[in-house]
Amino acid sequence: MPIVSVGRDKLFEALGEQFTDESFDELCFEYGIELDDVTSEQEMLQKGQGHAGETSCSSEEVLYKIDIPANRYDMLCLEGIARALNIFRGHIHNVQYTLGLPPGQKPLRMVVKPETALVRPFVACAVLRGITLDPVRYTSFLDLQDKLHQNLCRQRSLVAIGTHDLSTLQAPFTYEARPPADITFVPLKQQQEFSAAALLQHYLDHDQKLKKFVPIIKDSVVYPVLYDSRRTVLSLPPVINGAHSAISVDTKDVFIEVTGTDEVKTHTVLNMVCTMFSEYCKMPYQIEPVEVVDAFGHSQQTPRLQSRELDVEVSYISGCTGLDLKAGKMAELLSRMALSAKASSDGSSVHVQVPPTRSDVLHPCDVMEDVAIAFGFNNLNEKVPQTVTVGSELPLNQLTEMLRMECAMAGFTEIATWALVSRAENFGAICREDDGQSAVSVGNPATAEFEVCRTSLLPGALKTLGSSRDAPLPVRLFEVSDVVLTAPLDMSQVGAVNRRRLVALTCDRTSGFEIIHGLLNRIMETLGVTILDEGGQLSSSQDSGILSRFNGGYQWQPSNVPTFFPGRQASISISRQSTKGKGQESTHIGYFGILHPKVLANFDITFPVSALEIDVEPFCFNQTYKSLPTHLYIG
Repeated sequence: MPIVSVGRDKLFEALGEQFTDESFDELCFEYGIELDDVTSEQEMLQKGQGHAGETSCSSEEVLYKIDIPANRYDMLCLEGIARALNIFRGHIHNVQYTLGLPPGQKPLRMVVKPETALVRPFVACAVLRGITLDPVRYTSFLDLQDKLHQNLCRQRSLVAIGTHDLSTLQAPFTYEARPPADITFVPLKQQQEFSAAALLQHYLDHDQKLKKFVPIIKDSVVYPVLYDSRRTVLSLPPVINGAHSAISVDTKDVFIEVTGTDEVKTHTVLNMVCTMFSEYCKMPYQIEPVEVVDAFGHSQQTPRLQSRELDVEVSYISGCTGLDLKAGKMAELLSRMALSAKASSDGSSVHVQVPPTRSDVLHPCDVMEDVAIAFGFNNLNEKVPQTVTVGSELPLNQLTEMLRMECAMAGFTEIATWALVSRAENFGAICREDDGQSAVSVGNPATAEFEVCRTSLLPGALKTLGSSRDAPLPVRLFEVSDVVLTAPLDMSQVGAVNRRRLVALTCDRTSGFEIIHGLLNRIMETLGVTILDEGGQLSSSQDSGILSRFNGGYQWQPSNVPTFFPGRQASISISRQSTKGKGQESTHIGYFGILHPKVLANFDITFPVSALEIDVEPFCFNQTYKSLPTHLYIG
């Protein structure tokens, strides 16, 4: 969660009260935030440098570092924290934000060109007219933008904020996307003019702070840029503003432009900046709108300060919190959380108006949470549940632990591999055909190695073996873990299911087929599953007591899977009494055999390998002759 540093004295001044560290910590706890640390600029420098020799010029002002919930963007600055706590304590009423124009003036215009759709299509603007800044407010204004860039804006990749001294600019404004060679201007904190391409290269070479934003647009054919009517560059989002319109402590009119690739977040960010600092305007909490004309000629005014409405059932809030409160009392509590609320005429629900500052309120559960916070978490009644149960390990996990123990005692070493693999490793590397349907694909993979959810444990085990070429032979590895398979929607609401599987392999100077075969027999013996003869019947040499535990047995038959060497492989199946009627039902559970040389070459393995992979979920049963719960879908 973000941590906001604010000056203690300025915060207490805004709260209109002096607190001890302990009492302020208690207030934060009541509101659902946390006083993380009490420090100073000088102390932080001493901790960072290890000595005090170079900290004599730093401030000794006491700083409160406050831990803010990640979705409370309205509390990322001193102004937002003070306003929220003052409303919570009942010192001020809910703030009403309004739009207003100077007498006799029309709104400023921002015209969006069609080519911006290629790189950064959305823009929203506003003006803070007649604002009064001082060094503390100015610093807080910049800090809020930095915090928003780090959190909601996702390091400026989704949204970028630009603030400008309106007195240095001439409306109307245009938002364009132009080739890098066509953009030249003097950037902020620079004295000379740069072309856009040269500027980005300069930041890559010399600026550690700004270089991380360069890749966002560097490879684009066109770069986004904002101009005023005199073709003065306001900014090159999301990297840097122009020096011409830089704001200062003496700025009286601030023009705010927010560009982004996400329309909702673009407007949310603009609302946060405007609402937090409009209290310093000549007309407090009044914001001057800007007319934005999009590429299709449609016009709208920004910012959008309309309240959202939400109706929440009293029974829902009471059921979640255990509070026996009337709708009117709940509305009163919500007003302490900056939510305007009133009870319905029949008292069955609460009608809530969500202000533009509370973008975190999206669902009735958010309203319920605010009721609980305002009532006081420590004041909630503790109740003993009517049903008392004792937790236990899932049967499937009990089975997994038993298999892990048996494999380890058989001389195999356990491994843990990634659940995400590349598509090539999941299919081509083990000579399996990719039909494009069987694997769950990651929509936006971070790397080429994490493209799909694995449908087999074998690639991960072979990759581990290929990385252990220097290990002394024999190398015997195993893993009991989940694979992810696609499934019909009537079997799974999300279209996919997890299946617990076991993979084991042995690598030596000889194939080691008998080792894997022996492990299979040992696993089945441990599970109480008997071997069936060629006719699918219980072998006369087997203990009939074992059969009664599983109500079936296992057998293997020759197979022809490209992963394994021809003639040196088998498929494994189990047969048991059908649950739907008379007769036996057979289920294929896996394969074992000697791996094909092509598969070994794909993982840089130079010695023969025998492997086993089986689905273990069908064996999830206990000793009282009852089936244990497992996944519904069997692929």
